[in-house]
Amino acid sequence: MIDLLILARWLHVIGATVLLGTGAGIAFFMVMAHRTADPKLIAHVASTVVIADFLFTATAVIVQPLTGIWLALLTGWPLTTPWIVWSLGLYVFVGLFWLPVVWMQKQMRDLARAAAAGDTALPEQYYKLFRLWYAFGFPAFFAVLAIIWLMLQRPDM
Repeated sequence: MIDLLILARWLHVIGATVLLGTGAGIAFFMVMAHRTADPKLIAHVASTVVIADFLFTATAVIVQPLTGIWLALLTGWPLTTPWIVWSLGLYVFVGLFWLPVVWMQKQMRDLARAAAAGDTALPEQYYKLFRLWYAFGFPAFFAVLAIIWLMLQRPDM
């Protein structure tokens, strides 16, 4: 027989791992591609990043709150427990950065594709988007780390 608490915990940890790992991986590969200033390479990497974000990140974004609520119900933790409230607040905060980032990635991909097709340099709009994308990554990344810390520590607040 399956222990539902262990299953819920496992799914929640997998979701957190996917969020953190995919986010870090996407950031690394986008930055490395950007550093080349090669529109063809950037277009290719950005295309893969957009797919990865929808396939992995979006799935984990859905799984995390569902498994978190499931865990709270199984363990008897009220959703008003301070560390859970903080985690949920930070989760919304991360989402407010992630949604525009998804849009920016698609725009950067399209600008790089157009530059590659026209055999031209990347336009200034690409660089503006990249700087904004880069800046949005830091608060979201550190908020995810804070959520994981809260999840592990469950501090009395």
